Order: sequence, then C-alpha cells, then structure tokens
Amino acid sequence: MDLGNLDYIEIFRSSFTLMILLVCSILAVAFMIERWLFYRRAKVDSTRFLSRIKMSLENNNFQEAVSTCERDRSPVAAVLRVGLLNRALPYHQLDELMHTTREEERVKLERYLGVLGTLGNSAPFIGLFGTVVGIIKAFHDLAASGSGGPTVVAAGIAEALVATAAGLAVAIPCVMVFNYFMRKVKNIAVEMEAVSKRYLIILTNRDVEAASGRKR
Repeated sequence: MDLGNLDYIEIFRSSFTLMILLVCSILAVAFMIERWLFYRRAKVDSTRFLSRIKMSLENNNFQEAVSTCERDRSPVAAVLRVGLLNRALPYHQLDELMHTTREEERVKLERYLGVLGTLGNSAPFIGLFGTVVGIIKAFHDLAASGSGGPTVVAAGIAEALVATAAGLAVAIPCVMVFNYFMRKVKNIAVEMEAVSKRYLIILTNRDVEAASGRKR
C-alpha cells in the first residue's frame, strides 16, 4: 500500500469509529449554527433598551413598556417584561421573581452547550479508541500474512492514526466554540442582572416621587 495515497473513503467505510465521529461532527455543526442564531437574536443594547422602558414609565405608559419588551426576543426583554407585569409586588418579592426569570433565561442560553462540551471531551477518546483497534488489526494482519514486514504494519498504523486525527478535528472546534458561547452566556447573564437592578431602582424612585407628590 502506498502511504502517500491513502484511500480515506475506504478507511471511513471500514472504521466504525470514524463513522461515529462523522455523526458527531454533523451534530456539532448543527448545534453550533443553532446556538449562533439564538445568541444573535438574544443580542440587545441593554442601556438603550432600558432607557426606552424608563421613558415609557415616566409617561405612565406601562402598556407601551410591556409591548416594547414583547416585541424583543432577548433575555433582557423577558426579564423586564416580568418586572413590568408584576410591578405592584413588594420590592423583595419582585426582585426574587426577576431573579427566577433570569435563571430560566440562563437555562435557555445554555441549552445544547453541554452537547458541544461533551463532544469536545469525548471525540479525542473515540478517535484514540479507533486508533488502538486499527493498530491491533494491523498486527493481526501481519501475523496472519507472515510476510510483508514493517511495510504492512506501517500502512495499517497510518490508517489507524486517521481516527486520532479525526477525533482531534472534531474536538478542537467544539471546545473553542463551547468556550466562546459560554463567554456570551456569562455576558448576557451579567446584562440581565444589571438591567434588573437598574429597573428596580427606577421603579423604587418612581414610587418615592409619587408618594412625595401625594403628601404635598
């Protein structure tokens, strides 16, 4: 066998581990695209968005503020919507309710990331398993043929190492994208918490001003 001209299609057909890695790569790409589209929709200028909500509150137009949140599909908007709909609750209860909503939104943000993390961790081991099986097969073929010498073994090992390379090819992008997405989740989570606190301060100040106006 010419080592410079490996038949990769035949190697894929003869190796069940490579078929597994192929399925893993398809799943990884699908989840990467789905998450990228999701995070793209989740992106929002939280400062500007909160300013719009504050302006609606100053005009006593709560329905407009709620509608603004409903039109936006970001997690920040979802948290503010809950805060607006339950604005009559005491401060600590509203804070707890918005905290619960933030946790629910974070679960949505982290959906499928576990799959990418698992693929990134397990793909190298799947490839290594395929390599070990391939090397065992190469030595078995050498023992069965009784001839061919190192060339036969070298050719078999070369084919077996394709599995390790495939495992790394799947794992490296998964790990990189997983870390990138987790960073986005963390940033969005910080935005949700910051906006929640600012909204509560705005609501509290508004109630204080309203109470002062009634006393006068």
